[in-house]
Amino acid sequence: MIGARVRGATALDAKRATVKVYQDRFASIDKAYAGKGRVDWAREDREQYSIWQSEVAGIKASYNTLAADYNAQMVKFNWRFANRGQLPAGATEPLPREYKPYMEGEQ
Repeated sequence: MIGARVRGATALDAKRATVKVYQDRFASIDKAYAGKGRVDWAREDREQYSIWQSEVAGIKASYNTLAADYNAQMVKFNWRFANRGQLPAGATEPLPREYKPYMEGEQ
């Protein structure tokens, strides 16, 4: 039971880290083409940027689904995995009480 919560929390943290990597990539391309419209970018860079945007949208959608499930399970178990004094046997650190979903347009 706790293993599923830990895996869920770990997967959510990994998805956030992956989105951060993509954000760094976007920032790098944006910096390289500062002051230019996308129409002036190299075709390969425009294509790659679009691919990355699609991938990030998928990661965020997956994150939101997993976060909703995680949050529902934490409520179901009355947040006992998030309270240091109520951790089940074998648990050493509390899990996050809740994960906030990505909102449309959020980086």
